[in-house]
Amino acid sequence: MALYHKDDKDDVVIKNCSYLKPDFAIAKGKNIHIKNGRIRAIVDTGEDIPPGVEIIHGDGKLVIPGLIDAHTHVAQQFLKGRILDEFPMVWARILVPYESHLTAEDVYWSTKLACLEMIKSGTTAFAESGGPFMERAVMAILESGLRAVVTRSTMDMGAFVPENMRQSVEDNLKLTESLYRQYNNLGEGRIKIWFGLRSLLTCSRELIKETAVAARSLATGVHMHFTEHRDEVSYCLENYKKRPTEYLQSLGLLGPNLLTAHNVVLAENELELLKEYEVKVVHCPRSNLGNHGFPKTPRMLQMGISVGLGSDGAAASSLCLFDEIRVFRSAMHAFWGLPYFDPVVMPAKVLLKMATAGGANALLIGEETGSIEVGKKADLALVDIDQPHLQPTYNLINTIVEAATSKDISDVIIDGKVVMKERQVLTMDEEAIMFESKKRFGELAKRAGLQ
Repeated sequence: MALYHKDDKDDVVIKNCSYLKPDFAIAKGKNIHIKNGRIRAIVDTGEDIPPGVEIIHGDGKLVIPGLIDAHTHVAQQFLKGRILDEFPMVWARILVPYESHLTAEDVYWSTKLACLEMIKSGTTAFAESGGPFMERAVMAILESGLRAVVTRSTMDMGAFVPENMRQSVEDNLKLTESLYRQYNNLGEGRIKIWFGLRSLLTCSRELIKETAVAARSLATGVHMHFTEHRDEVSYCLENYKKRPTEYLQSLGLLGPNLLTAHNVVLAENELELLKEYEVKVVHCPRSNLGNHGFPKTPRMLQMGISVGLGSDGAAASSLCLFDEIRVFRSAMHAFWGLPYFDPVVMPAKVLLKMATAGGANALLIGEETGSIEVGKKADLALVDIDQPHLQPTYNLINTIVEAATSKDISDVIIDGKVVMKERQVLTMDEEAIMFESKKRFGELAKRAGLQ
């Protein structure tokens, strides 16, 4: 049977490619047909493609699901290189002065720069954990073509949090609800607005409890930093006589719509609670390993907990999830594998799944994206595999995990639209973004005293 009928034409076809199947096997010699933002068909190469269809040449390329950064900070692009080799508390000494001096246009251009970096790294969707002027961030994301879950950073207490970064419980909820009503589902559904809680140390019992209620009433999610370091555990035990996960359970926040970022300092009974309530776990390997320690990821996976990966923003590293994967694999092997002589404690396929399907589950879009299947959203990245550091290989998945970089991404498709073709970003003016970002970087450094 012919693939095409009269007046039936795709928007994009990826021609003669290899692609990563949901079971992480690789299928070769395929055409991927995309129409109305979704994968319409995956067929053997050979059938003629009608004129007028945009063609992406897949020769020597592997199509993978777009990577999903499940925890980042788009407003922190102008902090690059500032927090590495710094003593604690980086949050109080550097991040707070930085965020408190951001302007709306700083956030807009920082977000543009973050989106540019993500697209060029093969990321097609991300979860923004909150900062100031999120309205401007949403505008930049819409222009980029990326898919995103966006939150406001909400705080109502904390001795080191300045007044201009704190609001009352009522104001925090109203501001987030306003953001939701203005921007949720914009960009043909690419933008989702969630509630955000900065941390247990800066959010009161009332704010956490009311946020849980408000998020459920709007059928949306909640994104928060969680068990990132020992201070959180000590604070909860001293003030509430409960560990952090037990405390959130008592306030009604635990649930399938909760995305928790970091998840390093967790007791065994807390893992059971995360599993019971279907909480979405996200790790940020380079951030966690540089400051807080080794999460119990093998145990989480064994229990069936959904795990995604995040970059935690560009302040200390980059937004490249290939780098996160590589660092995480080595860390898990060193900490959990070598002591017990378990070389497969963190297999390559599992790591790729975290960066794709795991991230999609964390953003509550696992039914729509995160794997390459007919009917799913066409959120795809093409890896140029015909290169000396990737070929020849006995196992391409292993080699990608160990050797691929952001510069190996040749093309990116989001929601069925080509946003990068042969390394040229089509939705953004890279030269203008770089020029404006360098200018604002210097001005902000002076204003916030970060030089």
